[in-house]
Amino acid sequence: MGAQGAAPQGDDESGRGVGRRRFLGYVLAGPTLVVAAQLGEEVLAPTEAQAAIPSLPEPADILDLTDLLTTAALPTSGLISIQLNTDGTASFALPRAEVGQGVTTSTAMLIAEELDIPLAQVKITLADARPELLFNQLTGASNTTVSTYTPIRVAAATARQRLLAAAAAQFGVPASTLTTAAGVVSSPSGQSATYGSLAVAAASQVTLQVGVALKAQSDFQVIGTAQNRIDALDIVTGRKQFAMDLSVPNALPTMVCRPPTVNGTPLSVQNLAAVKAMPGVTDVVTIATGVAVRAATFGQCIDAVRALQVTWAPGTEDNSSDATVQQELKAAELPLVVPPLNLLAQTVEATFTFAFASNSALEPNCAIADVRPGRAEVWAAVKAPIVAQGAIAAKLGLLPSAVTVHVVQGGGSFGRKLFFDAALEAAEISQLMGKPVKLMWHRTDEFRQGRTHPMSTSHVRATHALGQVLTFEQRHTSVATDFGHGLGEVITALVADLPVGDIGFSETIFELSQQTPYNFGVTTQLLSEVDKGFNTGSMRGIYSPNVRCAQELIVDRLAAGVGQDPYQFRRQTLKDPRAVAVLDKVAQLGDWGRTMAPGTAQGIALHPEYHSVAAMLVEIDCTPATTGRQIPDAYTGPRVTKVVCAVDAGLAVNPLGLQAQMMGGIMDGIAVALTSGMHLDNGVFQEGSWDNYFYTRQWNTPPDLQIVVMPPTSGTPGGAGELAVGAAMAAVACAYARATGTMPTSFPINHAAPLSFTPLPTTPPIPQSPVDGLPRAY
Repeated sequence: MGAQGAAPQGDDESGRGVGRRRFLGYVLAGPTLVVAAQLGEEVLAPTEAQAAIPSLPEPADILDLTDLLTTAALPTSGLISIQLNTDGTASFALPRAEVGQGVTTSTAMLIAEELDIPLAQVKITLADARPELLFNQLTGASNTTVSTYTPIRVAAATARQRLLAAAAAQFGVPASTLTTAAGVVSSPSGQSATYGSLAVAAASQVTLQVGVALKAQSDFQVIGTAQNRIDALDIVTGRKQFAMDLSVPNALPTMVCRPPTVNGTPLSVQNLAAVKAMPGVTDVVTIATGVAVRAATFGQCIDAVRALQVTWAPGTEDNSSDATVQQELKAAELPLVVPPLNLLAQTVEATFTFAFASNSALEPNCAIADVRPGRAEVWAAVKAPIVAQGAIAAKLGLLPSAVTVHVVQGGGSFGRKLFFDAALEAAEISQLMGKPVKLMWHRTDEFRQGRTHPMSTSHVRATHALGQVLTFEQRHTSVATDFGHGLGEVITALVADLPVGDIGFSETIFELSQQTPYNFGVTTQLLSEVDKGFNTGSMRGIYSPNVRCAQELIVDRLAAGVGQDPYQFRRQTLKDPRAVAVLDKVAQLGDWGRTMAPGTAQGIALHPEYHSVAAMLVEIDCTPATTGRQIPDAYTGPRVTKVVCAVDAGLAVNPLGLQAQMMGGIMDGIAVALTSGMHLDNGVFQEGSWDNYFYTRQWNTPPDLQIVVMPPTSGTPGGAGELAVGAAMAAVACAYARATGTMPTSFPINHAAPLSFTPLPTTPPIPQSPVDGLPRAY
């Protein structure tokens, strides 16, 4: 039996959130209880400005990217169902990807709450690609919990109502007299029945429509409480299954010899026979992106890849370097409208440059494929499985219905797994070899041929007079971001409802994701993009970290220009009381304005995104003793010694999970502000591993870290997966400027320094596996 939900009925008692409104659920025909939900649309109103010179609402104040994705998902929410099993467990195939962000846990919490079932009895799996879900199987823009929050609760409430009805019939009492707790229905007279014993009786032979009411927020027992991840034990005991852990019969290790420059293509192989004869090698084939090798072990694959002698055609960026890309960006910058007004007002202006950054996750890019005549089966951590299914089918010459894409939990993503290049390659290789393959990219492949967050510049000009900001203009220019993973299709489908004109995908996403939280008079933020020759991605914030960093640095300059404290200036110009609250919280907890030693300083910043807002206060040490410290094979430089974060994500389903998201985002923000950037030279990214891509390491991690989750400010969750990065990056940059007396304009700040490592060669494309691991451990 199953259920689908329809449009909400009645009044909303909790702001924009879900109160005690009535919903229509659908009980689906089946042998045991199966339920689902489908909802109508809610439109959000912009926050009213309060300052003396208010700014007009921006597109993202009216409808932002997460609203767009939620709207796109609603029509097919009724196709997602919860099943109650005879053992008392509830099963749910989540049509989103779990890549470490904890959505399987928060989803289980929603079901446990409305169904009154122990969290341990909720079993969450990941759904295979389901084309009928349309835009309801895309994981991105911090949207999973936002878009699934109400449909999942409606389905669970429908299931609980059916169980009450079945128990009432069994006990011979009115359903209104019964209660549920811990997966058991009880009557006042002492009768009881477990959910498992009622699962068949509660089922229906036909689809039924029923009305349900969700729990009031005041009655929550699970939602809003700190819960450990439901997969925590499997993670720490090594039992958690990622793609490379799966046992698919005859799927042997496979790797690809890749070109020396970005997007080069193979022309010929000089020593094919010799490589095929190497120990363990079973097959060698040429594919679109390189030369694939299948062997008994990954070590033998590495030996074979290193031995291959390949002639390569030029890539798409063979003559490009950091300097040439910066020239392209400068030429493509959109003009500012307001001229400098130094006679009537004061002008603050600067241009900021942000280097390419790696989009690699901790788990290497990987996939398993088994392609046979007339069908294909693929296993991978993909966040857009429907798009992947269509692309794989087209590549193999099959109908999409002949391709099964199994979504596997991933070890990180940061936007990387919106792209399914490993799955596509694995399918192509398996078809050519006629055998199952277990494809894994090498770390060096990821850094040099994988996805990067594009290089960009941000030109900002602001004018102020008599203590008020009159105008604020930001022109963000970027190497083109690839949206071929599904977001483009969402925009195309809903373009008539967007609060922006007929502009391209990138510009639309920019306008729906970027906000200026301050009342700065006439405010404009515009995007221009160039050069589609790179493989790019979003990297935990499509444009936000760079845009916010540039904006907050200028905010500090404006504060100085009007003679105000940076914290007080922000506080007086913020549009949203929620932003004021988080800013006040970090200023209070972080003791803003305390006396700091020379070479050290505080920085403060905030970032609103997807109906959430985070504020950061950081302290940084830029003294010579710290910046000059020596650590083997490392870039040290300044160290962030303290971070205080306050986050308002509306209703936090799992505050512990939200804290973890903030912690990860803070480390990302520190990295892209201080140490982590890619150097491009003649079509080659010089970084070739985590060893020389200096992500935040232990010696750069703040020893003092405090994260505060604010009390609920709405009845529904806001987005949180990307929220912390922009605020953290900006706060670090502002602290650095105050500590050194010089505002940084190039990020990461170490990017212009001489390389502290010797780049790996491009031929062979990957290094030999190390044999001296013990001496490298420190």
